[in-house]
Amino acid sequence: MPHQELDKFLRLEGQNLPAPVAIILAEDEIELDSAVEHQIKAGFGTVIVVGDVASATVGGAHYFPAQLNRIEDSVEVINKVIRACTGKWVYYGFNAEYLYFPYCETRDIKDAITFMEEERRSAVFSYAIDLYPENLSEHGNGVDIGSAQLDRSGYYGQERFIDGEAQERQIEVFGGLRWRFEEHIPWEKRRIDRISLFKANPGVEIDLDLRLNDPELNTIACQWHNNMTLAVMSFRVAKALMHNPGSADDIDTFHWGGSRKFEWTSTQLLELGFMEPGQWF
Repeated sequence: MPHQELDKFLRLEGQNLPAPVAIILAEDEIELDSAVEHQIKAGFGTVIVVGDVASATVGGAHYFPAQLNRIEDSVEVINKVIRACTGKWVYYGFNAEYLYFPYCETRDIKDAITFMEEERRSAVFSYAIDLYPENLSEHGNGVDIGSAQLDRSGYYGQERFIDGEAQERQIEVFGGLRWRFEEHIPWEKRRIDRISLFKANPGVEIDLDLRLNDPELNTIACQWHNNMTLAVMSFRVAKALMHNPGSADDIDTFHWGGSRKFEWTSTQLLELGFMEPGQWF
């Protein structure tokens, strides 16, 4: 779908936008405002919201209506912003998603980016950790911030292979609702790894599998030591499972023995191993 308003904004303002830049892809309006507020609080210089934004109310963000019916639509938007914001760090996520990084209660995203640049890294490996409500009978859309739960176990990673060849320092990670309800999730959508924060260098693009076209940007760490990783706390899968009639009719609850209440702190995520600080102290 054409994005004339977004195209004009990026053409006139792209290189002048305060960095870093956050893109929020609004597939619907569920917890859109809270996602916008979260990224602004995290310290992003610019927040761009594209998609279903009919009743968006949070000030300090730039809103552009569009239909995001396919992943291709979202990827097109991300790549437009990358091209317009060359040299700036860019984050992308969806509505009802919340970026967490180590020590985010006392440091902002600019601090994290400064550290990554000191590490000579241009991208940060991320995990999309599923959130879901404790009680689906009360929150049938699969979203409730107040009772948000996460899976504390049931995750696994493996080397990424292309044509039978292992890719250096690249992994594929699985778990959460995509693993527990895999019969409702196509194979190509079961990964929870994502490169959600990266520097928009010339020629960088994101592909339909949400990887970048530069292999080094898809690595979890440098050659010498572990690097910082991030967590994107996401209701997106729970929301989709409850929106689809086939899965919604089969699922009475997301809660299980491995559930734990999400405390909305980076400390909890560090303790559970959902992100790590690397050499950042």
